[in-house]
Amino acid sequence: MISRIDLRGDALPEGPALRDLLPRADFDVSTALEKVRPICEAVHHRGDAALIDFAEKFDGVRLDRVRVPAEAVTRALEELDPAVRAALEESIRRARLVHREQRRTTHTTQVVPGGTVTEKWVPVDRVGLYVPGGRAVYPSSVVMNAVPAQEAGVESIALASPAQADFGGLPHPTILAACALLGVDEVYAAGGATAVAMFAYGTESCPPANMVTGPGNIWVAAAKRYFTGKIGIDAEAGPTEIAILADDTADPVHLASDLISQAEHDPLAAAVLVTDSAELAEAVEEELATQVAASKHVDDRIVPALSGKQSAIVLVDGVEEGLRVVDAYGAEHLEIQTADAAAVADRVRNAGAVFIGPWAPVSLGDYAAGSNHVLPTGGCACHSSGLSVQSFLRGIHIVDYTREALAEVAHHVVTLAEAEDLPAHGAAIKARFGWKVPESK
Repeated sequence: MISRIDLRGDALPEGPALRDLLPRADFDVSTALEKVRPICEAVHHRGDAALIDFAEKFDGVRLDRVRVPAEAVTRALEELDPAVRAALEESIRRARLVHREQRRTTHTTQVVPGGTVTEKWVPVDRVGLYVPGGRAVYPSSVVMNAVPAQEAGVESIALASPAQADFGGLPHPTILAACALLGVDEVYAAGGATAVAMFAYGTESCPPANMVTGPGNIWVAAAKRYFTGKIGIDAEAGPTEIAILADDTADPVHLASDLISQAEHDPLAAAVLVTDSAELAEAVEEELATQVAASKHVDDRIVPALSGKQSAIVLVDGVEEGLRVVDAYGAEHLEIQTADAAAVADRVRNAGAVFIGPWAPVSLGDYAAGSNHVLPTGGCACHSSGLSVQSFLRGIHIVDYTREALAEVAHHVVTLAEAEDLPAHGAAIKARFGWKVPESK
């Protein structure tokens, strides 16, 4: 069901050579980009009418309007299963605890007497949040997008999720209920690239946003790339991933269940186990066979994901080599299930989120750890972070110098301007002192 990659014996290569040995799903955003281009431009030129036509084409439902009526959002919360409501409320509470601590504060540095630089953090004015609605329902993604935006102080927050034919063209009611719990009342029935285009260009019913965040399929990723530079984005999210670094202290039952938990997302989901124990690898393979047989979504998601080129059990000589492998892989979710797992986890450099030991599975982070589950995929953890309050803030430098403070450094500014052959830069300094640069003290 799942392949093996044996990296024992020979010295592991460095950099790209090691990454090339590791499993990864095919995810060609460049090709998808050309297919979303006409969709995005149709939304640009035809607005809501294009969104309605695309909902009929892609989602199988003809909408009367794109914006979800406020009463539908309220009704969804009223009809929500009490147990689901309690779970969402706890998820929101924990997420707020973590994300509230991320907010940066204004800080002023006195560079010289009379000269200061202040860094002020300002939230974006308006953000569009995207929540998928294809194979599964993701109210947790409403929480993970909305909470950091709210804690950052974003004043205008809109959310889009695909229209559902089973619910009269509205997004899934659990999505709407989560919006109600969070106080997000501007909701649109729009999916995929059309939703990103709606936020980027604006339509008759939806003002344009400064930024779009949230996970999605390849069409969402391609649309984000299409609009990069026009709007801010969080990331071009690819298929979800789990990597587990484990030794012979790990429980194969836990490992198999965690691999399956990611595989049930999507046929392209990646499940990777890195271990120095051949016995553990065999035990996990046996557990996979047993647990998959008792699972849901077996044929359409789990088996294709586990048997795909993106998933594998990777055998290494030791935990040290395993650390090199998982750092090269740069997983969205990384579990460390080894002896002294906390110390091993502390040495990880590339991961979207790290989960330590047997009692912190990825599923906890998906819903109720307090961490954010919108994370970099496809190895992008080597340069990018997951969604946070900081994602919605912009740092602005405020420079305040007196005449005396400028005079002290004026000759350096003029010297550097002339060294760069930009004499007008220097002239802007000289003009303030009667065209004679003050001598340094």
